[in-house]
Amino acid sequence: MLKAVILIGGPQKGTRFRPLSFEVPKPLFPVAGVPMIQHHIEACAQVPGMQEILLIGFYQPDEALTRFLEAAQQEFNLPIRYLQEFVPLGTGGGLYHFRDQILAGGPEAFFVLNADVCSDFPLTAMLDSYRHQPHPFLLLGTTANRTQSLNYGCIVENPQTHEVLHYVEKPSTFVSDIINCGIYLFSPEALKPLRDVFQRNQQDGQLEDSSGLWPGAGTIRLEQDVFSALAGQGQIYVHLTDGIWSQIKSAGSALYASRLYLGQYQLTHPERLAKHTPGGPRIRGNVYIHPTAKVAPSAVLGPNVSIGEGVTVGEGVRLRESIVLHGATLQEHTCVLHTIVGWGSTVGRWARVEGTPNDPNPNDPRAHMDSESLFKDGKLLPAITILGMASSGTRAGENLHG
Repeated sequence: MLKAVILIGGPQKGTRFRPLSFEVPKPLFPVAGVPMIQHHIEACAQVPGMQEILLIGFYQPDEALTRFLEAAQQEFNLPIRYLQEFVPLGTGGGLYHFRDQILAGGPEAFFVLNADVCSDFPLTAMLDSYRHQPHPFLLLGTTANRTQSLNYGCIVENPQTHEVLHYVEKPSTFVSDIINCGIYLFSPEALKPLRDVFQRNQQDGQLEDSSGLWPGAGTIRLEQDVFSALAGQGQIYVHLTDGIWSQIKSAGSALYASRLYLGQYQLTHPERLAKHTPGGPRIRGNVYIHPTAKVAPSAVLGPNVSIGEGVTVGEGVRLRESIVLHGATLQEHTCVLHTIVGWGSTVGRWARVEGTPNDPNPNDPRAHMDSESLFKDGKLLPAITILGMASSGTRAGENLHG
């Protein structure tokens, strides 16, 4: 028996994803046509022996989240529950706080996945690796170039045994080109080190607060408090993957993740990809079109386009490398490139909306997406264009840059 835990964070996180996260919890933002965390849930549901999926976070259980969970339970025929933290507890605090729920039924092991990653989720391969060599912590790792590795948790492994000998979160100098993907497989024994951190936090807090009610005791950072402390002690191992992987920290990285997932659909969900049909729009590359969208036959779509529910795409529209969200309208002869068109927005006829992508270096197979903030040194950095909810660009010939 197996379980999975998806860490979805809370509204105090994901600030680089604004303004899109103002309208919907970031984990529900559609990437390649489905909510971001549906990709995680689909991967977990395919693992043999999966009995339950738990979401842990600090979001209020609003209507959108409740509706998504109900639909996901029906679609995947699995119990999928949301466990709300009373305060933000870090990447490991929620696991310890809800340990009884996670261990109920006696699972052999449980997956832990961060919601803001895009991956092909090689969970079955991780499970095979774990069963061949059981240890409390198994981390999914991939390679990055030397410069970008500084932005991630870095792993030094024993190349023969794959034991993690050293772990540093976002080091100031180069440590290793193997980085932490934020996808794990833990044994029930993995909760013991979390308990030790909690008890140590309690003791430290009592020294500062004689009441013993210090609220920070429950905050546990998996990376710094557990992985760094236990590396080299025979408890943490790494499973390396060369599959797709990216973080989704900013709106630009959501567009890049959409491109990766649309490419994956060729193998995993070919039914989600639009086909070129006589009398239909011209499809170039991988394109997702929601069944309720209305697309004019003279439109040219792709590559790497996702069109949401109730969208209207007018005659002569050119659309590529973009996400068009629920209820948006692209009027006749608009050109939309490297853009996220917000919910209910309108792009007027003959308008041109073009962003500047910040894609990984295509000549470096180990390059990853940089998830920088929109501003640096007081200046707006080049980025994709985001049209917020119910906005419009209607002036003929308008050229909007992000």
